[in-house]
Amino acid sequence: MKKGSFAFSKAEIALWSGSVLLITASYFVFGAQSLLTLAASLVGTTALIFNAKGYPLGQVLMIVFSLMYGAISLGFAYYGEMITYLGMSAPMAVFSLVSWLRHPFERGKAEVRVNRISAAEAGLMFVLCAGVTAAFYFILEALGTANLVPSTVSVATSFLAAYLTFRRSPFFALAYAANDAVLIVLWVMAAMSDASYVSVVVCFAAFLVNDLYGFFNWRRMQRRQSAVSAL
Repeated sequence: MKKGSFAFSKAEIALWSGSVLLITASYFVFGAQSLLTLAASLVGTTALIFNAKGYPLGQVLMIVFSLMYGAISLGFAYYGEMITYLGMSAPMAVFSLVSWLRHPFERGKAEVRVNRISAAEAGLMFVLCAGVTAAFYFILEALGTANLVPSTVSVATSFLAAYLTFRRSPFFALAYAANDAVLIVLWVMAAMSDASYVSVVVCFAAFLVNDLYGFFNWRRMQRRQSAVSAL
């Protein structure tokens, strides 16, 4: 990885610290049995703050999170989540890492250059998303996936998030926020039969806040980078 310095504001440190404390507290309060759940949640929230800053290290952490989350999903027969994260999110995080490393905003800096996608590319992205989602619906149905409809919607939002992350678009964070909302619904359903999964619900609620901040910060990065490039 290219060398670069990391810089976080006090508000960003507070956001990360608050997320870590909330996730850790919920793990112990709701009696989660698997340390993997806690570890994955902490890796995930750390990845999000790096992604919000446009730092490639966030993609390294996303690869690790995807592997962990895939294993957790398998334990509750959320095969859609497992396949999506192991078969799509993890590989796309690898491609995104390469893309982010190859497009720094300034030489020697950690921050990635924000990109804009055309309307034509956005249209193609949605066509591909529709195809992938339709195919996954039948695959997940055949596997007997729990909560099939929200699981299928999760595939769609995950695809959009992965594509937009690879293309370095600020809207990747909004797609992830939409995916967080779907996952909150999925794990609330799981928590109805096993209260220990409440900790996973709290995890994705924290992710939702972090991803919304990520979109806000990438838009701010985009304006700053455009102003610098115009000089």
